[in-house]
Amino acid sequence: MVDLTHRRILHIAVPVVLANVTIPILGLVDTGVIGQLGEAAPIGAVGIGAIILTALYWIFGFLRMGTTGFAAQAIGAGDRAEHAAILIRALGIAALGGLTIIILQRPLFAAGFWMSPASVEVETLARSYMSIRVWSAPFLISTFAITGWLVAAERTGDILVIQLVMNGLNISLDLLFVPVFGWGVQGVAAATVIAEISGCFLGFWYCRAAFSASPWKDRARLFDPAKLKRFASVNADILVRSLLLQAIFMSFLFFGARYGDTRLAANHILVQFLSITAYAMDGFAFAAESFVGQALGARNRAAFRRSAIMVSKWCFGTGALLSLTFMLAGGLIIDAMTTAPGVRIAARDYLIYMALTPLISAAPFMLDGIFIGATRTRDMRNMMAISTAIYFVAALSLMALAANHGLWIALLLSFAARGATLAWKYPALERSVS
Repeated sequence: MVDLTHRRILHIAVPVVLANVTIPILGLVDTGVIGQLGEAAPIGAVGIGAIILTALYWIFGFLRMGTTGFAAQAIGAGDRAEHAAILIRALGIAALGGLTIIILQRPLFAAGFWMSPASVEVETLARSYMSIRVWSAPFLISTFAITGWLVAAERTGDILVIQLVMNGLNISLDLLFVPVFGWGVQGVAAATVIAEISGCFLGFWYCRAAFSASPWKDRARLFDPAKLKRFASVNADILVRSLLLQAIFMSFLFFGARYGDTRLAANHILVQFLSITAYAMDGFAFAAESFVGQALGARNRAAFRRSAIMVSKWCFGTGALLSLTFMLAGGLIIDAMTTAPGVRIAARDYLIYMALTPLISAAPFMLDGIFIGATRTRDMRNMMAISTAIYFVAALSLMALAANHGLWIALLLSFAARGATLAWKYPALERSVS
């Protein structure tokens, strides 16, 4: 393993942050283009259709993290054949998952509309949108695996290019298919399908070394029962952990709804601060996954510790900078998001929690990256379960005492619990590297 430097950390982190920045831009263009039709139904259709499909695809998000950990360890161990085999296994799961969604699209869409009911007009348009977009499912899910494999190899610059090509093509086709061709909701869906398939094939090109390697011929390695079982176990742990995390955020929004529209809107605006924090921290979490995985694969405890320490410095430094920014400029950010006086005032009442969030969440972000790189996902799953229980107990107790303030305190406690419980498990993880 090459000596770790701050430059190597930034080489991974910066492209990830830049790639994340493009995500909300695409959403704005999708909404803006369809909004030019002058009707509410198409906007709602694209919105609800995208939410349902994103939720279905998100189920397979474990492929990104699981692939990174295993691939990084293979790189550290110098096992090029296994490194290639890991990608091919992940792509096989992605293809199977995407085809399953296509085959079961009718009942899956029906379940989605049952949970998110809409008017007949919106649902009709949304089904039209989703029936087109669903055909890119195997390709988009494959991109999760490709991304994880490239992160392990410290090739996040390639990930940035894939993201820029996908989003740039999507935006260009949006502007062609909707205003020029007049295809409406179907045009937005077609643009997304073409962009996602193109992004996947670009990813295949970046990963072409894996396809020319021996695993295609070495079926015994590719379908090794022990390795397949381990891969499935790790990804199942990540899925459970992610579902628990999602339960926290979904319940936070539902609990906040009981305090009226103004506070609900204020909470929604402040949650965007969480997204900004996640976009910034993701880059360093990815760096931790790659470096820690490589150190573990090489059985180099000194490199493992150095990776954890150096990435932690960047995580906490970024958290401190974000906290200072939110404290000084949070009011201006709120004002840019809404013009409603009541919502502005309410959001400022809870701004202190947003200023504290980056500092408190730095530890769980960093430790998540470390445990993913080490594929110690059982610990992640179990500590997430403990943190979720702490959150719900705190929320139900504190809301009775401090209403929406109690809800925000409970959310911060969940971040602190994740960091503390994973930190408790870290020494044993480091001792296992030998």
